[in-house]
Amino acid sequence: MLHITNGDSAADLIKDAVFSGQILAWRDVLHEGPVPAGLSLTQLSDLRAQFIVAQGWGEVHSVKASFAERDEALARFREHEEIVLWFEHDLYDQLQLIQLLGWLFGRERGATRISLICIGEYPGIHPFHALGQLNANQMASLFPVRHAVTHKELKTGFLAWQAFTAPDPTEIEKLLATNTSALPFLRAALLRHLQQFPATSNGLARTEKQILAAVAAGQQTPGEIFLYDKAQEEHVFMGDWTLWTYVKRLCEGIEPLLEVTGGTQFSLPLDDPSPEFWQQKLSLTEAGEAVHSGEFDAVELNGIDRWLGGVHLQGAKAAWRWDGFKLVGSS
Repeated sequence: MLHITNGDSAADLIKDAVFSGQILAWRDVLHEGPVPAGLSLTQLSDLRAQFIVAQGWGEVHSVKASFAERDEALARFREHEEIVLWFEHDLYDQLQLIQLLGWLFGRERGATRISLICIGEYPGIHPFHALGQLNANQMASLFPVRHAVTHKELKTGFLAWQAFTAPDPTEIEKLLATNTSALPFLRAALLRHLQQFPATSNGLARTEKQILAAVAAGQQTPGEIFLYDKAQEEHVFMGDWTLWTYVKRLCEGIEPLLEVTGGTQFSLPLDDPSPEFWQQKLSLTEAGEAVHSGEFDAVELNGIDRWLGGVHLQGAKAAWRWDGFKLVGSS
């Protein structure tokens, strides 16, 4: 049996629940960085490893080795009687799920069964955010209610992955205009992804808006900003280290929107955050206040160079923006 899940916390719980077989943590923050269409799993993993290393989230040799080991284990899936996919409802998990379903779609599986456990709630846990909130017994209780993945689920995952990796983000909107109920959490997740496109009002992604709002409300330290942002999300999907890369980016550029009190540079933790990291206090710059109020546009001030799935936004104008309801193309 091969168990595939979103990361190490859930993988450890599966192990503690005493399930037999191999446990594979997928470990990729697909909502950040390039995920272009047309690449094999190996090619995409190499690109993703380069991105992760560039963010300072790992050492090059260990990150590349982790991806290679992961992909090799997946390639040998026919050696197992059953693959069990363990995922949640948020954007982070749904992107991993559609990548796996998209890869499995159309592949000859032989006698191997594919099963799915995907939850958005658990009795007695409120609010439910992640499988990592469960204990080993609670994790074990999910196993008997897993279901065999259907052709419709596989095809929906395949089509969703094609749309997510497309260079034209309106492919996602086209997908959402169809019936995606085979994967009940997919629609909300992909809509949240679209909200990361620069807003027509001020050029900020939703996460960036929430960071500036946190600081404007007096939540100024890295920990306070993370908790504020988390409270704004319907389904929490972003970890603290990822959020802090957004904070760092807002402190940079031609016209920084945030600054650290005392004039020092915002520092990301290299390993475990130090007391000095937690004590940093951020404030809005004059430009940040103007963008936060909608008077200025962040992209026009600082340009953009950001990947969202298969879309690469570059230059002084974002090719695509989010108006709160739909994508709007820039001329």
